[in-house]
Amino acid sequence: MMSSLIRVLAASLCLLGQLPTAQAAERALNKEVVVNAGVDQLWDTWTSREGITSFFAPDARIEPRVGGAFQIHMDPGAEPGMKGADDMRYLALQPKKMISFDWNAPPHLAEVRQQRTFVIVRFEPVTDKTTRVTLHHVGWGDGGEWDKSFAYFDRAWGYVLANLQARFDKGPMDWKPWLEQLQKGREATKKP
Repeated sequence: MMSSLIRVLAASLCLLGQLPTAQAAERALNKEVVVNAGVDQLWDTWTSREGITSFFAPDARIEPRVGGAFQIHMDPGAEPGMKGADDMRYLALQPKKMISFDWNAPPHLAEVRQQRTFVIVRFEPVTDKTTRVTLHHVGWGDGGEWDKSFAYFDRAWGYVLANLQARFDKGPMDWKPWLEQLQKGREATKKP
């Protein structure tokens, strides 16, 4: 009798919205690497133009302050608004611990490019000469171009973090071949 009463009461509270309901976890991308560099070096790499262009993209506009530019130009020769992360901003900076910034889809996904997602990068010393870098990317919509954007960045963030590791193992990225390839592609599309 008592267990029946409890079930009826629980069902009534659920109907009234009084009991919490189970919800699925938010879709997120999580990536992690250990880099052969100290936290100070990695902080400088993620918060300066020279640092960003050494591993992330051939050009950037970086203003490391809340609301400051975090504009990453994968294709510096493209039209404004099509260079990459043209209008992104730092959202938070905890010196030598964490940065966060807004982010958008690549230009070929025009529908969701107008929206923003959010990235958090954390720096955790492993030793005085190695640092764990974790990247957490959230704010995804569902279906269509959102799914394509999620799949794109699942691959892309892996490349970015691999480039970060390579930057400290082998030296800064040489963007000349990349830029030449982009220019050839632009020239090919202009020909009749």
